[in-house]
Amino acid sequence: QVQLVESGGGLVQAGGSLRLSCAASGSFDRINAVGWYRQAPGKQRELVASITSGGITNYVDSVKGRFTISRDNAKNTVFLQMNSLKPEDTAVYLCNADVWIVFGSPHNYQNYWGQGTQVTVSS
Repeated sequence: QVQLVESGGGLVQAGGSLRLSCAASGSFDRINAVGWYRQAPGKQRELVASITSGGITNYVDSVKGRFTISRDNAKNTVFLQMNSLKPEDTAVYLCNADVWIVFGSPHNYQNYWGQGTQVTVSS
């Protein structure tokens, strides 16, 4: 079983910064692609940023230039550095990971979600 635990959320004023972490634990061979999603009340879940196992990143237009996704493979942790935060960034942020339970075995390639961390940006 694999667990993803997010941390680093909180309340911040507009223009401020937060750094989210998503730490994976459990029994697995390696983490493949990881995505940070967010869900605001009454809105659809949105993919904010993603990173491949090789470090290729992608961002939704609304956060380009403000958010940076990175990973520390040795610690099985992915980060989301969020700068110049805006009230519209307020949401629950969740990480999602594709995981090789057994590397190279398609039957042991699974997807996991964390429980989420609340980010609130005040104006």
